[in-house]
Amino acid sequence: MMPSACEAELAPNQANYVPLSPLSFLKRAAHIYPDRDAVVHGERRYTYRQLHQRARRLASALERVGVQPGDRVAVLAPNVPELLEAHYGVPGAGAVLVSINIRLEAKTIAFILRHSAAKVLICDREFSAIARQALAALETRPLVIDIDDVQVRDAELIGELDYEAFLDQGDPMRSLSLPENEWQSIAINYTSGTTGDPKGVVLHHRGAYLNACAGALIFQLSSRSVYLWTLPMFHCNGWSHTWAVTLSGGTHICLRKVQADLIHAAIAKHGVTHMSAAPVVMSMLIHAEEPCERRANQPVAVITGGAAPPSAVIAAMEARGFNITHAYGMTESYGPSTLCLWQPGLDELPLEARAQFMSRQGVAHPMLEDATVLDTDTGQPVPADGASLGELVVRGNTVMKGYLNNPEETRAAFADGWLHTGDLAVLHPDGYVEIKDRSKDIIISGGENISSLEIEEVLYQHPGVIEAAVVARPDSRWGETPHAFVTLRADALTNTSGDDLILWCRERLAHFKAPRHVSLVELPKTATGKIQKFVLREWARRPLEAPTET
Repeated sequence: MMPSACEAELAPNQANYVPLSPLSFLKRAAHIYPDRDAVVHGERRYTYRQLHQRARRLASALERVGVQPGDRVAVLAPNVPELLEAHYGVPGAGAVLVSINIRLEAKTIAFILRHSAAKVLICDREFSAIARQALAALETRPLVIDIDDVQVRDAELIGELDYEAFLDQGDPMRSLSLPENEWQSIAINYTSGTTGDPKGVVLHHRGAYLNACAGALIFQLSSRSVYLWTLPMFHCNGWSHTWAVTLSGGTHICLRKVQADLIHAAIAKHGVTHMSAAPVVMSMLIHAEEPCERRANQPVAVITGGAAPPSAVIAAMEARGFNITHAYGMTESYGPSTLCLWQPGLDELPLEARAQFMSRQGVAHPMLEDATVLDTDTGQPVPADGASLGELVVRGNTVMKGYLNNPEETRAAFADGWLHTGDLAVLHPDGYVEIKDRSKDIIISGGENISSLEIEEVLYQHPGVIEAAVVARPDSRWGETPHAFVTLRADALTNTSGDDLILWCRERLAHFKAPRHVSLVELPKTATGKIQKFVLREWARRPLEAPTET
């Protein structure tokens, strides 16, 4: 339908249209809260006025060394202020931020630098050795800038310039450049690449802006919020909280190492109100001592993601004063895309029942257009009966542009107008989604489908279990059988065996669902705390007499 003649003259102009970009959030925070602490890192403190100036200096300095709009600037660093500043200074120069996972090996880091064509690498000195190996594999070396953090003094410096000296070259009065088009790329995040080279997920300013707004809304962030960085900023840009906390005028508490004692100490010292944590971090907090007393009536709001946290973990966190919200997402959706929203009457439920409800992935967040479950054969929505299994799909403005230089994978991911997650889920009558498994994690034993998550849920209820993961083990008779890999509490090692855990499961599950094999091991994990099931699948193919078997 064509617009009417009068409407055709109503074109966007400077008065009624500004491209959406999270860069606007820092300018706003510096104007409204200039003297509020924006960033705290050990003894270092920056106000929002200072953070704004430092981001503008970074944008200017990058421009002066030849960084052009669309160029890529990589950062290899933990949760330090410099990585937070890069979320503003790099796109503020019109460039694209590439935050690199600090736990990757040199070969993969080299691949990312080469694939993204990074023009600059900002590297924390703690990771200089691995960065040097990666750089040696490149045909063209980017300009390297060192982050010389006072908390790290026993590692080499490999760059052409120190970060602070680099900032000194920049103009603090240079404005952060908003994109000409909000579809302009703001970041490229690389997937884990467990089955080949990692894929570069390209994100745009519009999606970053909207996902940050959603995060601030669902997390109830405000200018009084104190956010502790336990979630890696390099992971989905910190689920967009790098921008959401600034939008709200809250304080970023940086944390180089994710350790239970440091987390408890930071909560007590800074009056932390919000944090994000993978289930593995929650398990760490549950099973650790809490040496520091919190301020009176100081609950901490926690958003957790990744695999569905077992109800036992949620219940234990709630009992320790953490208010849990379960979110779900992926790199391709800027991090969180659905969340398990509170419902009237939920608070009146017994703790275990409430935790069971909260382990769902929930409904689409406010800035995502739609999330549903489609039958994998017909492509049609499954019945909302809480039992019919299908693939979770999402679509909306907070979905990636696509994969960098990978049109085939992009087309496959966007088949039929949806972002396909690869997660198998059911749709409950109330419209809430619950993931049952990754499509490759369903165990088919004797023709029966077994959910590994269902077994893991039961294992986590055992008082001696810290972590559990279940994968398929090849079986000559049944095709596949469940094999559980479990980490026990130290005080349970002497009185809990694999056979005990098998019996525990058989008492609570249909017998065909119970694991036939249990290995007591330290579980392999990614940098974001996700259990690496692809490694466990390899372990499960070993003969039963392998060293990992208990």
